[in-house]
Amino acid sequence: MSGGNWKEMFNAACEGDLALVEYHVKAGVDINYAHPEFLATPLVASILARQEAVALFLLASGANPHLLSEFDGATPLQAARRVGLAQVEAKLVELGAQAPEAKAASRGWLSRWWRRRDA
Repeated sequence: MSGGNWKEMFNAACEGDLALVEYHVKAGVDINYAHPEFLATPLVASILARQEAVALFLLASGANPHLLSEFDGATPLQAARRVGLAQVEAKLVELGAQAPEAKAASRGWLSRWWRRRDA
């Protein structure tokens, strides 16, 4: 068990408390963990909160640049683009992050029903 506290680290990442995030990372908290209550990763959460210094620190500390944050429905690269953190986006691309292929727009049940009805 780590000497740090994941929830405290996660909140510090969202608030931009870099010193506290550094403390927990050094204490061994898993920065790629997504707690079942949160379903979010500290990296994507810090990016969406526009905490650039924290996001860059997490990346430098081994945060997975490809890991989807289930709650946010975004990868780190998607999150950085969404909020306009160009420096974080550049670092993610440097680390090999790629935007997932766009899925075809899903149609609602009503449009599917109309297509079947008209066929």
